[in-house]
Amino acid sequence: MTIKAVVFDAYGTLFDVYSIQVLAEELYPNNGADIAVKWRDKQIEYTRLITQSDPHKVSGSEYFRPFWELTRLSLEYTLDRLKLDRKSGQVEKLMQQYAHLTPFAENLAVLQKIKAKGLTTAILSNGSVDMLTSAVKSAGMEDVLDHVISVDPIRLFKTSPESYGLVQRTIPVNKDEVLFVSSNAWDALGATWFGFTTHWVNRQDLPFESLSPRPHFSGADLNSVLASLS
Repeated sequence: MTIKAVVFDAYGTLFDVYSIQVLAEELYPNNGADIAVKWRDKQIEYTRLITQSDPHKVSGSEYFRPFWELTRLSLEYTLDRLKLDRKSGQVEKLMQQYAHLTPFAENLAVLQKIKAKGLTTAILSNGSVDMLTSAVKSAGMEDVLDHVISVDPIRLFKTSPESYGLVQRTIPVNKDEVLFVSSNAWDALGATWFGFTTHWVNRQDLPFESLSPRPHFSGADLNSVLASLS
């Protein structure tokens, strides 16, 4: 295996989407965990709905909305579903916290070691450019990531083949020279189907998807990626 680029999903992989429950619990006592889970589920559901539902898409869906907007709409839906007060001040606090999600503890050291190997590093994310830039800066990762790639230019979310194709539009590599890393099993599967070498970061100790093929590698956190590259 010759890997030239390591490409990471952002949300759930580098940034802990469920860390938002701390603030959610403060604003909505006894509901923080439920808000975090339902918010994330609805966010992903909206990306799939948009990408799959336009029968006339040629260069992106006409239904496309930036991920930041979908994140806000998903939060509003979640609060309505849980019959919680949707005051603008509380929504804004949660949205601003989402722009600065907590990175997983091992990330920076792992990225530094990957860079030291001379490999290209990148993010490929459904996230909007501004929200990714904010998250990367907040986590102090600017110097260890060569590229931050958003799906915004193609107006299609993962797991569309076009979304994974953005990697090769940005980095001069073959598919099998990319190690794609995601903690989202559906994302790892989509990238495997696309032709990338894949690594699933199984932070929640979940079973493999019943659909095949399995990712080429897996591990409990980002440190396991280093073993895949050795």
